Amino acid sequence: MTHIRILKVLWRFKIKFMKNTLLLCFTLFFINTFSQNENTNTDVVILTKNDSLSGEKTGDIPFAIIEEAPIFSGCEDIERNKRMDCFQKKMGEHINATFRYPPKARKKNIEGRVLVLFIINKDGEINKIETRGGDPILQTEALRIVRLLPKMKPGMQKGKPVNVKYALPIIFKLN
Repeated sequence: MTHIRILKVLWRFKIKFMKNTLLLCFTLFFINTFSQNENTNTDVVILTKNDSLSGEKTGDIPFAIIEEAPIFSGCEDIERNKRMDCFQKKMGEHINATFRYPPKARKKNIEGRVLVLFIINKDGEINKIETRGGDPILQTEALRIVRLLPKMKPGMQKGKPVNVKYALPIIFKLN
């Protein structure tokens, strides 16, 4: 009789365990599927065998692979291996200092992510600015922020100044 009672208890435990496991799986699936607040579109770059990551054809080298990153004013005296971090920090400070949420976008509750692509040319100036994603109102503000970037010391590749491609995501979020 005690064996039967133990088996019944074990059976109930197994059923509860299976129900809880199933409930946990559904909860995690639901959270993972529906909790994404941002549009997670990503851009895919397709390279052909004639393309080059080093920018030999266009002369434009991506920021991530440049030998010496462009130097933001205030980062000149920093160790060479920490200049990229300083550049990123100064870029964030610039965005925070110049950012203004567009009143039209605030009024219409427009939020989003704008990717700003630009070149830091051989003279350290910003040019060829493009925007992708987000509402046109947000794109205009992102363009304004990037146009206000100060002149920098240009990036260097093999000891020569080069054009450097940079991608800057700006997220517009209302509180």
